[in-house]
Amino acid sequence: MEGPQSSTCFSLVLLLPLLLLQGPTWCTAAQRCPRICVCDNSRQRVACRHQNVTEVPDTIPELTQRLDLQGNMLKVIPPAAFQALPHLTHLDLRRCQVELVAEGAFRGLGRLLLLNLASNRLSTLPQEALDGLGSLQRLELEGNLLEELRPGTFGALGALATLNLAHNALVYLPAMVFQGLLQVHWLQLSHNALSVLAPEALAGLPALRRLSLHHNELQALPGPALSQAQGLARLELGHNPLTYVGEEDGLVLPSLRELLLDHGALQALGPRAFAHCPRLRTLDLRGNQLETLPPLQGPGQLRRLRLQGNPLWCGCQARPLLEWLAQAPVRADGACRGPRRLHGEALDALRPSVLRCLGNGLEEEEEELAAARPRAPTRAPQEHEGVAQPCPRACTCASTSRHSSCEDRGLRAVPSGFPNNTQLLDLRRNHFPSVPRAAFPGLGHLVSLYLQHCHIAELEAGALAGLGHLVYLYLSDNQLSGLSAAALEGAHHLGYLYLERNCFLQVPGAALHALPSLFSLHLQDNAVERLATGDLAGVRALRWLYLSGNRITQVSPGALGPAQELEKLHLDRNQLREVPTRALEGLPALVELQLSGNPLRALHDGAFQPVARSLQLLFLNGSSLEQVSPGAFAGLGPGLQSLHLQENQLQALPALPALTGLGLIDLSGNPFRCDCQLLPLHRWLARLNLRVGATCAAPPTARGQRVKVAVAAFEACPGWAARKAKRTPAFLPSARRSPTKRRHRTAHEVGKDRGHL
Repeated sequence: MEGPQSSTCFSLVLLLPLLLLQGPTWCTAAQRCPRICVCDNSRQRVACRHQNVTEVPDTIPELTQRLDLQGNMLKVIPPAAFQALPHLTHLDLRRCQVELVAEGAFRGLGRLLLLNLASNRLSTLPQEALDGLGSLQRLELEGNLLEELRPGTFGALGALATLNLAHNALVYLPAMVFQGLLQVHWLQLSHNALSVLAPEALAGLPALRRLSLHHNELQALPGPALSQAQGLARLELGHNPLTYVGEEDGLVLPSLRELLLDHGALQALGPRAFAHCPRLRTLDLRGNQLETLPPLQGPGQLRRLRLQGNPLWCGCQARPLLEWLAQAPVRADGACRGPRRLHGEALDALRPSVLRCLGNGLEEEEEELAAARPRAPTRAPQEHEGVAQPCPRACTCASTSRHSSCEDRGLRAVPSGFPNNTQLLDLRRNHFPSVPRAAFPGLGHLVSLYLQHCHIAELEAGALAGLGHLVYLYLSDNQLSGLSAAALEGAHHLGYLYLERNCFLQVPGAALHALPSLFSLHLQDNAVERLATGDLAGVRALRWLYLSGNRITQVSPGALGPAQELEKLHLDRNQLREVPTRALEGLPALVELQLSGNPLRALHDGAFQPVARSLQLLFLNGSSLEQVSPGAFAGLGPGLQSLHLQENQLQALPALPALTGLGLIDLSGNPFRCDCQLLPLHRWLARLNLRVGATCAAPPTARGQRVKVAVAAFEACPGWAARKAKRTPAFLPSARRSPTKRRHRTAHEVGKDRGHL
């Protein structure tokens, strides 16, 4: 008996050094998954979502390739935070309240392909914060607080293909800021506050094909900067306060195919504005202030010209445009605002012969009346030879761009004496508690007026008198608690009114009666408690209404009714306890509805029925939802493209087979209970070719599994076996290969699911 025991002990003694020599490899194999995480060792994936962890768990398996830490409280990413995970290819750090990424935080991650740092609190990036990421192909920094970028920050990312910097607070791009990004083909800079791009800001981006700069503060086309990206095929510049574009802006983009200049403040285009963009095929000019357009010289491949939403005047001055359109292979849309007999006529249906330029006194009189109004310039802005341009002493006035600025000059009153042709006036960050009557004399051509951060508590009656061409009025970050119609009289063309972060307790409904052309109203982060009937009575042209971050507990039935063209309604971060279903009646054009961050708790049958035909984007995330009735989404069908239900308290959810048009549905962050009540949802998700993020929180045997593939959790449910039998053909003597076929099908289905984790 002692012989075998001695032999066994001797063998163990010999093996022990071998096990010790294997060291970390042997220990890693024995590691258990961190208690707060869900580990899929077969696919090297670990998810530790929404666990309130403050640092990276230190027992994550070394061979992990995909790590999901979103929704935690990391705040700081220290140096070499992931050095024990050298095999990572995907790292998700969204919504982790990250305020600082230390230098060298990601060193050792030479295989990383995707780094997601979106929706955090980063205000700056140290120069070496991204070192060691030589294989990175996609970097998401959207939704942070970045105010500046330093040259060299991205220098180590030579393989990067997509860089997303949208929804930050960038105001300036310095020269060579993207140096080293030799493979980037899409750069997203939308929804910032960019007003200046250094001439060399986009240098060093030889592979750039798409540039997104929409929703910024660009007051003039930064032609020299844009022309550094010679390979650009698509350029998005919409929603910027540009008033004029001409050849002198220096836009030279030989590969450009699509140019978007929509929803700006354009009053004129030079005939050779795009002369150096010979391959341009689509030009989007929707939603500007263009009354006329010259024949465009240079872009010989132009095929699509989008002009909807412009006040086009189809009088004699339109003859050159119509003659050009008749000869060129260009499809143009848009409709005439006048003369009266052509009002509403489609531009592409008109021929030059229909214009009455002579012989009709009534028509000529109407043309003369139109010409007598303040009009957009029809040629490039030019210097007045030999005439000194007036300008207040503390300000700067650029005659070529027609922009004047007195930003942050310590002014205690609104200055006067600006050039009469000024189109943009920047008075931000001064100190005048009130804006007096006729504060802007002689500025009848003004299009954009910036008055943010000026401590303004009152606009006196007649404050905007004479500003008949004003389109953009920025009054955010002041101390306004009310507005009168008399204060806004004279600005009847105002389209965009920004009143965020003031002291409003209610929507200034009476004042809005003076703004018949209002397109977009921004009242975010005030103290509005209710949206009452009559608040929007005067805004029949309103398309976008932003009321996020107020204290709204009620939206009265009929309150939204006057805004029948409303497309976007943002009511997120308020105190609504139910969906304001009755208030949604009479909104046939509503496309986007934001209700996230409200204490809704439940969705009742028919909650969105009034807007079911038009709604495309629905946000209900973070709304404390515990219950969704089977008919909550009744009426919504193929038109709904995006449904956000993440970060709620849902344990169950009915299947939604009618939503066949969904391109995105987010169910992450919900504590789903994977029992028989959830079986219909499981079956629907199993057929859905989308990544939905739904995971089981209970029972314990299913915790962490994806709802769509948690088969074992539902096998005991009534009807499961019958349904499975229905899908499986009956046994036939000749069908000996059927088990093999079933195995192949199962492998295919599993592979399909793996592609949509």
